[in-house]
Amino acid sequence: MKRILLVIIGATLFLSCGNDKKEEAKTTEKKVKKTAVVKKKKEEKKPTVIVDENGVANVFISTSDKMKFSTRKINVKANQKVKLTLTHTGKLDKKIMGHNVVILKQGVKMSTFASAAAASKDNDYIPEGSNDVIVHTKMIGGGETTTIEFTAPASGEYDFICSFPAHFAMMKGKFIVE
Repeated sequence: MKRILLVIIGATLFLSCGNDKKEEAKTTEKKVKKTAVVKKKKEEKKPTVIVDENGVANVFISTSDKMKFSTRKINVKANQKVKLTLTHTGKLDKKIMGHNVVILKQGVKMSTFASAAAASKDNDYIPEGSNDVIVHTKMIGGGETTTIEFTAPASGEYDFICSFPAHFAMMKGKFIVE
């Protein structure tokens, strides 16, 4: 009699355990929510260069606390008047995350110039008396904008960088004069 009772209890336990798994699976399936994938619309980029009615190439570059220029390529014509505007959309002060645009002469090695620039803190990280620079903006911090005007050099490709210490590795591009 005890054996029959043990077999019945064992069978009941065995069968009741099997049903829990099916219920758990159903419950888990019900708990899963469907999530929709929302694609962000690409923001329309403003043109980097806009030539006005007087033939002046208005160049717009923005940057932020993420150490990245909004463009890596600028195209202008030889001897064209250029008005370059740099905007720092970040929040950090120029002592912490300053940015500028420095257009280097052809043949200047960026790493060599950047090393000399890093030692020139008192001159906004532009080596004093350097012959390696065609033109540069002032160093700016978050929320600031600076503009310079100059005449484009002869045809060719020129490097541009940010001369704040260690920024040139990520903040660089080509100034292409046609």
